[in-house]
Amino acid sequence: MHFDEQIDTRDTKCPMPVLKTKKALAKMQTGEVLMVLATDPASVADLAQFASQTGHKILSQDEVNGEWHHYIEHK
Repeated sequence: MHFDEQIDTRDTKCPMPVLKTKKALAKMQTGEVLMVLATDPASVADLAQFASQTGHKILSQDEVNGEWHHYIEHK
């Protein structure tokens, strides 16, 4: 999947994946896609809730070799 920026939140626990995602999205433009690498299984629900609350769109959340790859579109 296409993405414009990527951040690595692997080996961190809540709330760090959400905080780092929020900071990265603040620097991005509408329509751009952020790819978030995570190892915390709770990041799936946490980032989905964050996106819902802030108006961003989750495009995909896939587990790949024990890591989560989250794709979030800036809205």
